[in-house]
Amino acid sequence: MKRAFSNPIGFTPLPVTIIGSLVYTALFVALLVTHLVVPSAPRSPTPVPGVNLTEAWLDLQHISGGFHPYNSHRNDETRDWLLRRIDRILAESTRGLMFDRSRYLHDAQFRLSVAKQNPAVVFSDMTSNVTFSSEGKKLSEPGLSVYFEGTNIIVYIRGSEDGDGDWWTSGQEPPEKGGVLVNAHYDSVSTGYGASDDGVGIVTILQSLKYFTSEGHKPKKGIVALFNNGEEDYLNGAQAFRKHPLSTFPKTFLNLEGAGAGGRAVMFRSTDTEVTKAYQKSKHPFASVLSGDVFKRGIIRSETDYRVFTGKLGLRGLDVAFFEPRANYHTDRDDAKHTSIDSVWHMLSAAIPTLEALSSDSQNFDGKGSDSVWFDLFGQILAVFKLRVLFALSVTLLVVAPLTLIIIGTVLSKMDKLYIFGRKKHVQRGEDDESVLLHGWKGFFQYPLLVVLASAAVIGLAFLVVKLNPYIVYSSPYAVWSMMLSAWVFVAWFVSCAADFLRPSALTRLYSLLWLTLISWIILLAVTVLEKRENIAGGYFLVFYFAAIFLATTIAFLELFGLPRKSEYAEEVSPSDHGPNPRRRSQSNSSGQRLAQSSEEQQRPDDTNEEQPAEEGEEATETTSLLRQDRQTTFAHYRHQNPATNEPEAIDGGKERKVYPGEQAWSWSLPTWLWVLQFLLLGIIPVILTGEVALFLTSSVYQTLADGSSVMLPYFAIAILAILVFIPVSPFIHRYTYHIPIFLLLVFIGTLIYNLVAFPFSANNRLKVYFDQRVDLDTGINTVTLTGIKDSSLLRDIAGSLPSTAGQEIVCIDSTLRSGLQQCSWHGLPPKVVPSPPSGLGIPPQLGYADWLSFNATRMTNTTRNEVHITLSGKNTRACKIEFDSPISDFEVKGAAPEDRSEKVRKDGSKEIRLWSRTWEKPWHVRVRWGVEESSFAVGMNKQRQKRQGLNGRVVCLWSDANNPGVIPALDEAWKFVPAWVAISKAKDGLVEGSKSFLA
Repeated sequence: MKRAFSNPIGFTPLPVTIIGSLVYTALFVALLVTHLVVPSAPRSPTPVPGVNLTEAWLDLQHISGGFHPYNSHRNDETRDWLLRRIDRILAESTRGLMFDRSRYLHDAQFRLSVAKQNPAVVFSDMTSNVTFSSEGKKLSEPGLSVYFEGTNIIVYIRGSEDGDGDWWTSGQEPPEKGGVLVNAHYDSVSTGYGASDDGVGIVTILQSLKYFTSEGHKPKKGIVALFNNGEEDYLNGAQAFRKHPLSTFPKTFLNLEGAGAGGRAVMFRSTDTEVTKAYQKSKHPFASVLSGDVFKRGIIRSETDYRVFTGKLGLRGLDVAFFEPRANYHTDRDDAKHTSIDSVWHMLSAAIPTLEALSSDSQNFDGKGSDSVWFDLFGQILAVFKLRVLFALSVTLLVVAPLTLIIIGTVLSKMDKLYIFGRKKHVQRGEDDESVLLHGWKGFFQYPLLVVLASAAVIGLAFLVVKLNPYIVYSSPYAVWSMMLSAWVFVAWFVSCAADFLRPSALTRLYSLLWLTLISWIILLAVTVLEKRENIAGGYFLVFYFAAIFLATTIAFLELFGLPRKSEYAEEVSPSDHGPNPRRRSQSNSSGQRLAQSSEEQQRPDDTNEEQPAEEGEEATETTSLLRQDRQTTFAHYRHQNPATNEPEAIDGGKERKVYPGEQAWSWSLPTWLWVLQFLLLGIIPVILTGEVALFLTSSVYQTLADGSSVMLPYFAIAILAILVFIPVSPFIHRYTYHIPIFLLLVFIGTLIYNLVAFPFSANNRLKVYFDQRVDLDTGINTVTLTGIKDSSLLRDIAGSLPSTAGQEIVCIDSTLRSGLQQCSWHGLPPKVVPSPPSGLGIPPQLGYADWLSFNATRMTNTTRNEVHITLSGKNTRACKIEFDSPISDFEVKGAAPEDRSEKVRKDGSKEIRLWSRTWEKPWHVRVRWGVEESSFAVGMNKQRQKRQGLNGRVVCLWSDANNPGVIPALDEAWKFVPAWVAISKAKDGLVEGSKSFLA
């Protein structure tokens, strides 16, 4: 046993297995802990002067105490509470300032008068309104238009470089250097309590306000804290901010959001390198540029105010949000119970340093910044650099790597040491021309076979699971990961061991690295093209991946310099006894010749036709043992030994020659320890970067299936990333003992069975289905719809679990709201969002419904244009809309502010106008125009006919307040009776929509 451990880092099975397993295990544990465990909040309630974590936690519980969408009475209560909370914070920070707090809260002019004394000015914006348009459900369809009356709360924290005065009211230009905007929205969706989305963002801004108005923390550049209302209903609050005078002041922004519920807050979008560097100040940075690419490609079907700040205001900034578990997003589990004070601290500890950095930066942040690359390392360090630097590095590697290997190969060839691709070496002895086999090609074709078979196995598994149990990844992503990883490793090990048994070669590792270099070079070429043409930075990890492979391959080439010259080796093992060194020649005949044999020749014990040497002083016969005085290889000792003494054979002055069993004899002089350096290069850099990307991408997409995303996407992503994670170990895998692969085989069998037969949803990973109820106020017919994954039997079973569906026909079709999903509908329980007539009077429900919404549509005859004047009003609501069967070309809402930054109607017209009021039961007055003259959608049609054509449509009002049980019985029923593995979310802006038809 002692000799077996004589070289603890030799390229033998035991060291390779132990070192390789320890390195991968340590890296996997570190990656998983970083990804899954939120850094603990400090025990002290005041970890930073001016910040109170206990207050933040209590504020979050208050905000998330009920549903507070824009179209709810609780939303108004939340706004009033926020104003009072802001006032208390500022009262604490201004200590010695004496003024009437009540007047300060309600009198805007009085607040301006104390601006020079006060570190902050509060704007309760109840005047801004905005009209804008957006794309339709499909890019080929007409869009929709929105009129919105904002109720934002804005706090301006004066910077030391901003100067005094109220420039926002006097018509002066804002300070030249600008300021920083920090934004969160205080509305929630109608089915979620809004703890992570976006209560944590709100309490983070409240504590930031407290911090920057406390003594010694005054920012250099001013900070605008925007508490916007209406983000969930088409980013309306941020759109309304565009109309406020302070919107021209910021040049950078930090948007705080929630696209998941709990966990770590990730910095997932950034406009440029310069602003991203501010996030480096975060104590626990968590970021990946890949997420920005995912959002750009629409893989995640969510948007944030980031789009408005960059697209409409032209600001540069960052998007920070919670992103998992997405199954809780916009559901009743987005509450304080399912988040934590650790999550609050993670966002808060990132926001304040980032704001400080942006405020202190001397740059003006004018114009567009440079495209950037960013990623964190174990949640401790944030790497940030320009995309053009990554592109330059990519191009350099594409050129330098092959040139370097070619140059080294040329030098080796000149030195007669290039054994790779070498079949034999000729030796000239007098008139004889002898050839010595080098077997340099052995092992060349093993690696492509390994990669193809192992990769085909995991990709085949992806298709198999999608075919038999496509949604298992929704609740069990790590079971899918375990299946993919274990399958790849076992198949790769089995193929490599089989190939190594049949044709062992000392060049297996080098050839594997060469193939790996070629494959990764092709991938790098594609990544470089995407960097240049599409500005995609998410392939950054593949650049460093290739760099590590290139360095490991370079080391493998440099190892060849330790080999003897091929001519010297051939001279030594040549069978001729002629020459100047008969003693060496004789020695070569007895040992070196057999060392030059191939593995097939060494392992043919029944080949009696080949001449075998005899012991000294004894004539060889047919009965002479084939083992006598042969230097036999032993697996355990990794050397040639004399069977008589069990000691290593000494050759040429006592130098011990070690050759692994069956491998080429000339390999004895190869270093046996450099593999460790190669393994660390291949194992650490690629695994860390690829592992972080793999975990982040998995968390981003595995529960987007409920949103209608591709079912194949998460499985294919996991399969590809599983290959990338473990392919660095492949050049060494033929040296692994059977213990780890056999264990992984058992893991594979267990996870495969589980992934194929387990139910894909659970109480902790609930399937999200989307609820809406539509009432035809003309007929009294109401329809409840649940929208979910394209599994009609599953969705039908969910609907069938509701008592009100008993005896009804449940109609399931492809969703008209969300692509990639299906919807099931039935006649629902009557909603009570508007007080009904007294019961027992025998009044049909449709007569009660008719009073919910009143409207009038009048065709204007005193104009040459197609124009209609529509008035409408809904009871107990402040949100309505007008839907048209054909696109309109223009419209005007009475009281709307003039537009100068965006079009009210897109080029191809609008088929919907959404109307949001800050007051309840507001009567709307809307003028609508349509026809050829204004709309390109009708180009080519007869103009006179268009002028005579009417306009069909529906007026609709929305009800979104589900805080009181019994108001929307169908929703109450769904919450109560759906299976425990189902979560209810809202499908539209209104939980209930009541409509009436019109013809003008």
